[in-house]
Amino acid sequence: MMNTAGSNGMMSSASASGNNAQLPGLKTYFKTPEGKYKLQYEKTHPSGLLHYGQGKTVTQVTLAHLKDKPVQTQSQSSSGLGVSSGVRSAAARLLGGGNGSKALSFVGGNGGSKSVSGVGSRIGSLGASSSNNAVGNYDGKGTYLVFNVGDAIFISDLNSQDKDPIKSIHFGNSNPVCHAFDPDSKDGHDLLIGLNTGDVYSVALRQQLQEVGKKLVGAQHYNKDGSINTSRCTCIAWVPNGDGTFIVGHADGNMYAYEKSKDGAGDPSFPVIKDQTQFSVTHARYSKNPVARWHICQGSINSVSFSTDGVYMATVGRDGYLRVFDYKNEQLICGGKSYYGALLCCAWSMDGKYILTGGEDDLVQVWSMEDRKVVAWGEGHNSWVSGVAFDSYWSAPNSDGTGESVVYRFGSVGQDTRLLLWDLEMDELVVPARRPFVGSPTLSTGSQSYHWESACPPGTLRPAPSMRDVPKLSPLVTHRIHTEPLTGLIFTQESILTISREGHIKIWMRPDFAESQLSNSDSLLSTSLKEKPSISGKVISSSYK
Repeated sequence: MMNTAGSNGMMSSASASGNNAQLPGLKTYFKTPEGKYKLQYEKTHPSGLLHYGQGKTVTQVTLAHLKDKPVQTQSQSSSGLGVSSGVRSAAARLLGGGNGSKALSFVGGNGGSKSVSGVGSRIGSLGASSSNNAVGNYDGKGTYLVFNVGDAIFISDLNSQDKDPIKSIHFGNSNPVCHAFDPDSKDGHDLLIGLNTGDVYSVALRQQLQEVGKKLVGAQHYNKDGSINTSRCTCIAWVPNGDGTFIVGHADGNMYAYEKSKDGAGDPSFPVIKDQTQFSVTHARYSKNPVARWHICQGSINSVSFSTDGVYMATVGRDGYLRVFDYKNEQLICGGKSYYGALLCCAWSMDGKYILTGGEDDLVQVWSMEDRKVVAWGEGHNSWVSGVAFDSYWSAPNSDGTGESVVYRFGSVGQDTRLLLWDLEMDELVVPARRPFVGSPTLSTGSQSYHWESACPPGTLRPAPSMRDVPKLSPLVTHRIHTEPLTGLIFTQESILTISREGHIKIWMRPDFAESQLSNSDSLLSTSLKEKPSISGKVISSSYK
């Protein structure tokens, strides 16, 4: 997690009617070899709903896609049109079709929130759409942004250009600090929320959208009033293919595993940890939540990320170590130390071969699972690196992905208010020239990569290698995109999402989509609202951030 010192009032001057307005010094685009990424629109929170407690939390963002809900038609309400809740009921999207012809349909921005209204007319044609017309047949689908600011969770419709959220949920004397969404949830409870009090809730996102009030409804409550652990929740994640299992990391170095199907009010007693410096796993004596306690480290667990198949779990913490676990077998596989200070964030590549980490040394580490070591440093940030992510939707130009040399695109954001994009091609990495000696990384024969002369036993945490022994990466793009320190980024098929500490989200459209949208600028239709079939093996999930 990032520290929360600093101003909390530096919001952009963009308004709902002109979301691309910028403060001086900030551009609305940045260039890459494949073209311009353009600022499409912005999301934030109504400032009037917040109080002095805003500065007590750091904003995180979760991307949530609701699907498979039966179509329901809502009746028209004259008083519902044009309300100030931030909902625009005339959002238009292109659905289906893949690369062929696409059927046109209109859906509601919030999947059935109280202030949405529609008319009973049939879905219209392209020429019939208008920004002032409300349309019916809300099918409950949609992609939403869930983010925390102060004592509230806000929900925005990604497919609407409205700046304000469509829903807010307030927690009173507690502050939400982390959250996660499960798109494959079987029982409807798909959203997890962790608080600074240690309390954890699981809820159905769609149910929250349909309720009028500002309180959680239908929630399952875990670690109520800190009955298991009184320290702050720091990270939370669903276990991929875990059938409703999720984990919660805390500021005291403990992580707890919960099963959604079991009672949330359980009170298992775990034995006292005898050695705080050692990793250990303890299971609950009874069939109650939490089902297990993982003692990871001394100090805070700052971030957790699962490989896409759910086999491996990576954690980073206050002590500066990346740790990689075999989750099912509850074993520490490998890990390593930052060059300096705490590690704040981590993320897996889609193929599970690499892990990114970032932290207080202002560097991005690229860690290889095959070699079990750092294979590259990314130098370019001027302050703490607070968010890293692989771009699973990007592919190298003139590449079908079958060549011997695979190129990875990844991004990082930091307290220096900048977004950096990087290209990683292992065959092009060159170890800085130096004379090898025993005990240090050396050049391997016939390869530009390096190896350790002595094998590292499983479960060993490596010290930080010398900066001289590790290849350096330079950023492809360096762009100052916010006025406040950044806390995270998410790649989608159409855009890059960046979020600042104070709860300001920007959506940067990819070059191909931005050009298509420019040609249709006088229409509601936007390629940013387009639903495409998922790329094979690629999913959007904030768990991998």
